[in-house]
Amino acid sequence: MSSSEYRDPSGKRLVDYPRPSVAVDTAVLTVPVGGLLSVLQVRDAIDSDWRLPGTFVHEGERLASAVLRSLSDKAGVTGLAPTQLHVFDDPSRDSRGWVMSVAHLDVVPFSALSSSLDSSRARLVPVDTATGMVHGHDDIVAFAVDSLRAAYAGTPDPRGLLPEVFTMTELRHVHEAVRGERLLPDSFRRAMLPLLVDTGSRATAGPGKPATRYRRA
Repeated sequence: MSSSEYRDPSGKRLVDYPRPSVAVDTAVLTVPVGGLLSVLQVRDAIDSDWRLPGTFVHEGERLASAVLRSLSDKAGVTGLAPTQLHVFDDPSRDSRGWVMSVAHLDVVPFSALSSSLDSSRARLVPVDTATGMVHGHDDIVAFAVDSLRAAYAGTPDPRGLLPEVFTMTELRHVHEAVRGERLLPDSFRRAMLPLLVDTGSRATAGPGKPATRYRRA
């Protein structure tokens, strides 16, 4: 039975019901070397403001395809694999009208973005300063950051922001960036050691004695 033939118990067809526009918006989070937790923003081609990469879903298009299209077309970024984060469905969230956003999240190493980012139309900014965006994008970033911080609360770099092998100091710096606060080195080390494997190798760069290098257990 086609959608034009179907009728519900009240006699209405699917097309008789008002429907929202469906958009996808993506929070791509990363930590630049020595920097703060940051989010990818793109400059709008019409209004010239900075916002999350997003787009309306085309007819017959899957959500995942729309997400990848928006990242490629608007930021010049490819090779990512965002996952669904949350559906933002407040009818008043978007000034353009009734727009439901299926927000997505990807957390990637800085190197995965820096090599392909089109700086003429995209940038990375600390999440704390990524505010004042249109279409409820501030709420999406806040939700994404809360989700990431919960994941990092007691697990060593679960989203792989660091290379496979790292020092304890490098691990602590990433956790500090994600959590937005300084962490006591000794307490952090005690909490993380049971979750790590000593690789038997040492990092020799920089002053001081060589640092032990670990990988995730």
